[in-house]
Amino acid sequence: MSSHAIYEPDGDSFVPTSWARGPWGQTISGHYVGGLLGHVIERDAADPDLQPARFTVDLMRPALLAHPVRVTTEVVREGRRLKLVDATMVQDGTVVGRASALFLRRGDQPQADRFTTAIAMPDIPSDPPTVEVQTLVWSFGKDGDTPSLGLNAWAHDGPKYVWANELGQIVAGAEMTPFVRTAQAGDFASSLTHFGEDGLPFINADYTLALSRLPVGPWIGLAALTHDSDAGVATGTAVVVDEKGPIGTATATALANPGFKPPREFS
Repeated sequence: MSSHAIYEPDGDSFVPTSWARGPWGQTISGHYVGGLLGHVIERDAADPDLQPARFTVDLMRPALLAHPVRVTTEVVREGRRLKLVDATMVQDGTVVGRASALFLRRGDQPQADRFTTAIAMPDIPSDPPTVEVQTLVWSFGKDGDTPSLGLNAWAHDGPKYVWANELGQIVAGAEMTPFVRTAQAGDFASSLTHFGEDGLPFINADYTLALSRLPVGPWIGLAALTHDSDAGVATGTAVVVDEKGPIGTATATALANPGFKPPREFS
């Protein structure tokens, strides 16, 4: 098996590699669930004239690392200006995740300026990682513009940022496309916005990307905008950027999950 692919294709199935493991035990990480759903939706339904404008992932139950998964797609609605596609991920006969993607036809851009919240991202670090990783994650927060390899920088109640770069492939032998990179990185909105001085006491049930355009280059950045929570239910929103500037937003809803201590740094 390739050492830098999250899944190996096997007929109609995808076999998770050891790189797919998330911080919740012997399960597939949520952003790799979303990445595979995005990959299959793009493979089955993409159109060069349509912009993937909205992508929602429901993380319905843990997907086990030791078992293959299958993903099916269905075009729910297709018209002159839009296409709506659903995808379902099944493992051992049980639905473990699903996604919905809205594609909109590109056209003429109105020229007048409109209000938006200004975002100043920290610079992308040029230093190589000190350990072998599949997804390179530089976080920023309590130490200002000083990057941290891992999540330590988010252990505070101030502004938080992340730059991520997928170094391998979501599926062995398949191109790592701009949409798949973004579909995968959208999951970071949950940990980015729900992290605090006490670590990450929330586990997300979903995430949604809203995109005005696809990213340029391999780096996807997120800047935390909001966190709101009450009675153990949380929602958070982040701005999504590439090396040229903002491209959309990512929102995640989550539940309190006492006792979980995700690793704050790579070892």
